[in-house]
Amino acid sequence: MNITFHGATRNVTGSKHLIRLNDGTSILLDCGMFQGMGEHTEELNEHFGFNPKKVDYLVLSHAHIDHCGLIPRFVAEGFNGQIFCTAPTMDLAKILLMDSAKIQEQDIEYSNKHRKRNGQPLLEPLYTEEQAMESLRLFKIVDYNEEYEITPVVKLKFTDAGHLIGSAAINLSALEDGKYTHITFSGDVGRYGDMLLKSPQPFPQADYIILESTYGDSLHKDVGAIQDALLEIIKHTCEIKKGKLIIPAFSVGRTQEVLYALNALELKGILPDLHYYVDSPLSEKATHVLMNHPEVYNKEVTDVLKVDPNPFGFKGLTFIQSTEESKALNDNPTPSVIISSSGMAEAGRVKHHIKNNIGNPKCTILMVGYSEPSSLGGHLLRGDREVFIFGDKYDVKAEVQSIKSMSAHGDYEDLLHFISCQDPEKVKEVFLVHGEYEVQQHFRKKILDKGFRKVEIPYQHQKIEI
Repeated sequence: MNITFHGATRNVTGSKHLIRLNDGTSILLDCGMFQGMGEHTEELNEHFGFNPKKVDYLVLSHAHIDHCGLIPRFVAEGFNGQIFCTAPTMDLAKILLMDSAKIQEQDIEYSNKHRKRNGQPLLEPLYTEEQAMESLRLFKIVDYNEEYEITPVVKLKFTDAGHLIGSAAINLSALEDGKYTHITFSGDVGRYGDMLLKSPQPFPQADYIILESTYGDSLHKDVGAIQDALLEIIKHTCEIKKGKLIIPAFSVGRTQEVLYALNALELKGILPDLHYYVDSPLSEKATHVLMNHPEVYNKEVTDVLKVDPNPFGFKGLTFIQSTEESKALNDNPTPSVIISSSGMAEAGRVKHHIKNNIGNPKCTILMVGYSEPSSLGGHLLRGDREVFIFGDKYDVKAEVQSIKSMSAHGDYEDLLHFISCQDPEKVKEVFLVHGEYEVQQHFRKKILDKGFRKVEIPYQHQKIEI
């Protein structure tokens, strides 16, 4: 058999790894969208590098768009097999894919108005809401730790990856030439001692491991430090500077973590008395999904639920729905906290909030997770004093801060902990994906130091025989 790596290779987004057995059976692990790749993003998302019609099955690790976001296009181009995932992943994928399609259709409609006036050819979205809805009929739920027979010679087991509600490591066993080959794809690995979720689960012994490496050279702070840092930044921005705090946050996962931290501060009686806005209709839907799956919570959250039935709600919190309400926030000078997507500040309502506040030194833009270097968030994190937003150049006068430890990705200690359940002598090879190349090179050495014999960093579309 062989594995071809079609995404998240020496970069962080676009997860797609294609396994082809000797009998011709093809299994795709994830079907993610590239994000924040600058001018190359559209081209990368338009071409898979393989024929969807010739793929038999898709196994989905979790519902983040960089892991599931191209599924509707994949189906529209001819894939008609089953899509295996956990129940929470299916619930989240429904709202995320429909939202993604809606945004694309709106963006294309806006672009085409200008292109039509200029006599340029009109563009098509990657996929439509109708195509997103059509793709959902192929989803098949597989429970954690259930051994599911995909074919008579291929078995699947999901183990909890602790990264996002429903996130799973994909464990495949394939029978060829009278022997089983065991392959584990980590998906994204969460943190041990995560703010909301259970820690990543040990996984069965593997012959080959496809391992994410986003924070392969970083260490995070503990959860208590996150609450303290958040409180300090709110006080500094809203009470001392009398400005607005803008927090770009992914609608699924990060927004809920921020809300949980703010709720914890209120339970302690120390949350500043301000207006807190979540300006993302998708975030509200995702929060409801999380509330509907209490089985994913860790013990601390379960204990909080005994005294607080809504760990994501607190005094002063408002969910913004309409575009008009969102625009009104920019006209209101009152100090406040605005949490809005996207997390990389590449699109969505938060980009408008940044545009309207980036020139005000009273305001702070707080990054709370990973951003691709070429994204707006990446430029802000790098300390650029000038940035382009919607094609116009802006001076960065607002303060830019970050709490990197809020990432739902494990740091290198978490990742090494994740693979510590394995006997290194029995692992033939580890493939590093979902990370920047320089970070992966550092992390590769750490894995080798733990006794693993061979660690490879695949490049885009590289095929490897196993």
